[in-house]
Amino acid sequence: MSYTLKTKGKFKYIEEGEGQPIIVLHGLMGALSNFDGVVSYFSQNGYKVLIPELPLYTLPLIKTNVRNLSKFVDKFINLLELDNPILLGNSLGGHIALLFTQHHIKNVRAMILTGSSGLYENSMGDTYPKRGDYEFIKKKVQEVFYDKKVGSKELVDEIYELVNNRIKALKTLSIAKSAIRHNMAEILPSLNIPVCLIWGKQDSVTPPEVAHDFNRLLPDSDLFWVDKCGHAPMMEHPDLFNKLVMAWLKQRNL
Repeated sequence: MSYTLKTKGKFKYIEEGEGQPIIVLHGLMGALSNFDGVVSYFSQNGYKVLIPELPLYTLPLIKTNVRNLSKFVDKFINLLELDNPILLGNSLGGHIALLFTQHHIKNVRAMILTGSSGLYENSMGDTYPKRGDYEFIKKKVQEVFYDKKVGSKELVDEIYELVNNRIKALKTLSIAKSAIRHNMAEILPSLNIPVCLIWGKQDSVTPPEVAHDFNRLLPDSDLFWVDKCGHAPMMEHPDLFNKLVMAWLKQRNL
């Protein structure tokens, strides 16, 4: 399902449904389409789902980092006058949600993190980006998923184009390095809001021990596992992902 991108000021975003706002934050190599199932399901069940297009490749190189992406989310929330949103982040998007919450905890109702960075993650490898080697990129993209078919040719082509664009590759590395610098381990115990952790049991990017550490360090978190699943549960098992999130939201009266 495709959705129309709205534009307001410098922001481009998807907005569907009415009710409690859920802001979805995509990952470093994630597309807004990765969350089609989330948008469709929750927009029809009492929530307003918003997905801003993060400026991963439009910020100046010196400002291309997790902190400035967090500031971007702050400006987005203020512009749309969103009240106490729930933040849902995958991979880098989870890290951005954590950093935003650190500075604006009174304005965040809850977080849903899936395969989030912020503690430890495996990157594409020491040789990344290995420009010009399509098979290498294909292998690395498919390793993100338990079901290799989810790493479609369209997705591989998109990543291949990215790493062969010198400026985009530099900005990708800049963000990745800033994510390592902004380790959240010492901050997590202070984030005393409800957090739902949904993790693929076969996640090789943010392995299961990362999920256990998040659950241990966050004071009010619940951890749910998805079997036969890699780094993006909302893509590999969208129906189960949505059911887990909805059950948790109802349990927490959110």
